Amino acid sequence: MATAPRPRTTTRDPEELARRLTAWLGARLPGAKATGVRAPESNGMSSETLLFDIEHPQPPLRACALRVAADPAAYTIFPVYDLPRQHRTMRLVADHTDLPVPRVLWLEEDPGPLGAPFFVMERIEGRVPPDVMPYTYDGNWLHAATDAERAHLEEASIGLLAHLHDQVPVAEAEFLTLPGEGSPLRRHVGAQRAYYDWVVDGLPRSPLIESAFDRLEDWWPADEGETVLNWGDARIGNVIYDGFDPAAVLDWEMAALAPREVDLGWMVYLHRFFQDLTVSFGQDGLPGFLRRDRIEERYARLTGHTPRDMDFHTLYAALRHAIVMLRVAYRQVHFGEAAVPEDPDALILHHASLEAMVQGSYW
Repeated sequence: MATAPRPRTTTRDPEELARRLTAWLGARLPGAKATGVRAPESNGMSSETLLFDIEHPQPPLRACALRVAADPAAYTIFPVYDLPRQHRTMRLVADHTDLPVPRVLWLEEDPGPLGAPFFVMERIEGRVPPDVMPYTYDGNWLHAATDAERAHLEEASIGLLAHLHDQVPVAEAEFLTLPGEGSPLRRHVGAQRAYYDWVVDGLPRSPLIESAFDRLEDWWPADEGETVLNWGDARIGNVIYDGFDPAAVLDWEMAALAPREVDLGWMVYLHRFFQDLTVSFGQDGLPGFLRRDRIEERYARLTGHTPRDMDFHTLYAALRHAIVMLRVAYRQVHFGEAAVPEDPDALILHHASLEAMVQGSYW
């Protein structure tokens, strides 16, 4: 599949990071060393992850993963990286649900040791459905699986959302309330508008994204539904699997209080993004996997809640993803990896599907 060069994910020097991490660790566990410091094969363009081992006679953990806020000088994808918030969210989910959340060990809020706040958690072994090339594309373990194995993974992954939404007491998650006024959904959409304004500050605006915001207003749910803790980045690419069973649920930086359907719409659309991309390059992808109707039906059976207003929520997911994609594109422009075209909407990889959703012709 011919694609544009993958955008750089870091401007940090890995050898310098290893030296600084070893110094920080030695101050907490005298005599301890951080060994085998490395980035995973697939690192995000947001917060960064490092993998390392602790060499010590009695380490609290031996195999570790470190989550560090993005380098402020690296044209970050998001304006704020609140690592204490992520750390607290992971502990909350671990305390109140049966989701396999990695054990978090240390939180370092001082940016001095590594240049940005970070936390250390246990490292879970397993497999992650790849983003590059996407798991819908031929040549990876999930695409090569049987229909029954993928169905098992699909059901278990939908179950993660069902259990998260049902098991976390909302009162314990009030710290995840987004700023602004109005309902949780109004605040959520308001936060996305503020994010979009930040992305395009001093740069060409996107007529397509702005039309999608207008369409949301036209389709606004009459009943927004129950407020629950949302994972935020609810997709299988943020899960480590042992075989076809979830072994670790990762990436909680987008967690927030919102209706159930915000997470469901994200899970539906992020798969569609990869599936549509694969089909556009002439492959079949995985047309029977993570279909919207199956996600909705499975979730309803597990929770007793029938998802509603899903045209609204899948459009909202595609809109949110478009803002991220626009920021990624402008980041490439910043680093000289791309140029701004005459039509800024062309920078949004899924502009055709987003436009179809706005027009009501996608589903």
